[in-house]
Amino acid sequence: MSILDIRLFGDPVLRQRARPVTDFDESLERLAVDMLETMREASGVGLAAPQVGILKRLFTWEVEEDNGAVVNPVLLDASEDLVEDDEGCLSFPGLYYPVRRPLRARVQHADVHGEDHTTDLEDFDVRVWLHEMDHLNGILFIDHLAKHDRKAAMRQMRQMREGSDEGPEPGSLLLGRR
Repeated sequence: MSILDIRLFGDPVLRQRARPVTDFDESLERLAVDMLETMREASGVGLAAPQVGILKRLFTWEVEEDNGAVVNPVLLDASEDLVEDDEGCLSFPGLYYPVRRPLRARVQHADVHGEDHTTDLEDFDVRVWLHEMDHLNGILFIDHLAKHDRKAAMRQMRQMREGSDEGPEPGSLLLGRR
């Protein structure tokens, strides 16, 4: 297992659309294991391949005792009921802002062996999966923020990159963990 470098906001790979996985081989399994380990090391609950510089439609997740790797996910349905809750991202260490997401969703996807699945999600699981699916499309959580929150988030990231004491402490707040 290897700990991978997590790309931070400003890295152009985060804005690119990931390509579908076509080869379900040992290298994909190894990448998924490395991503899961990297995510755990960073105290996150989700990590998409573009966040480690790999443009594949793959993400890992872990909520409580449940975890796994999701390949080529497709959103089939999402509830009209929305829930707003604080959300963060490993590519934006220390930032947390309110984001509205569906309460329920159904996602079609494959596992690392190429087996097809359909998963019904609720509550926090929906938030994690849709956040990671956004990454696969080059969409970042700040894209869902109100204009004033987006400006504040970008200012905080700029301060962090410049080493200002006013910016967030890297890794202090991560998606789903305070």
